[in-house]
Amino acid sequence: MKVFNTISDTKQFLSEEKLKGKKVGFVPTMGALHKGHLELMRQAKEENDLLVVSIFVNPIQFNNQEDLKKYPRDLEKDKSLLETIACDILFAPAVEEMYPEPVNKKYGFGPLEEVMEGAFRPGHFNGVAVVVHKLFNIVEPDKAYFGEKDFQQLAIIKKLVEMENLPVEVVGCPIVRESDGLAMSSRNVRLNTEARKEAPFIYKTLQEAKRRRDHLCAGPLRQMIINLFEANEQFKLEYFDIVDDKELQPIQHWNNNKGTVACVAGWLGGVRLIDNIRII
Repeated sequence: MKVFNTISDTKQFLSEEKLKGKKVGFVPTMGALHKGHLELMRQAKEENDLLVVSIFVNPIQFNNQEDLKKYPRDLEKDKSLLETIACDILFAPAVEEMYPEPVNKKYGFGPLEEVMEGAFRPGHFNGVAVVVHKLFNIVEPDKAYFGEKDFQQLAIIKKLVEMENLPVEVVGCPIVRESDGLAMSSRNVRLNTEARKEAPFIYKTLQEAKRRRDHLCAGPLRQMIINLFEANEQFKLEYFDIVDDKELQPIQHWNNNKGTVACVAGWLGGVRLIDNIRII
């Protein structure tokens, strides 16, 4: 595995490989790698000639500076995991390399960024868009792979590619879960023992929402699930919503011709967790 820390070295190496006709699959991450990340990478490895992974904890997508400080970092462990799947290139830049000047770029994603994560994390998706656009310009991948756990982020990135007319195919990959249903996340390592035992409640409640879909309209079902979360004293709900899977706008009635996803975010043991499940 080749490891690059500078944009110029990364671009030079990849441009030479592309001249040889090699296709590039790209998985951007913030490190603290887990099995969910590795599944993305395996798919990228299978579908392309080269697997490029970036590890960069992007400061401008954190609206909570305490959350940024606590974000887990272990580059050496991450490198070891990347070796196990035969990653070809790791791009691991410093903040100064990515942002030598203050960032002033502002994107407008309209209703997509005004709900759910966008409502509770102002500026978050602008920070995501800035770094993803920059990484795409550096790596110039043929395909880029993102997990569906961050469903709204995936929609934003697809919109970014459309708006900027970027020559990359964005591939959404299924959520990878622990044996008890908890969606894999780098933040899970911060859960204490009690919170970790309680964490599967999130997915169980989402499954209940899916089961009830044939018996309740979206509006009453939304309220029922909110009540279940709020009745759990260990869980502090930020939002639960049932939205269409394109514009992510809340729905009140089912339409079998449109995809529908139930999304949730909240705090458990001082750790913010998100998850979702497809209803239709």
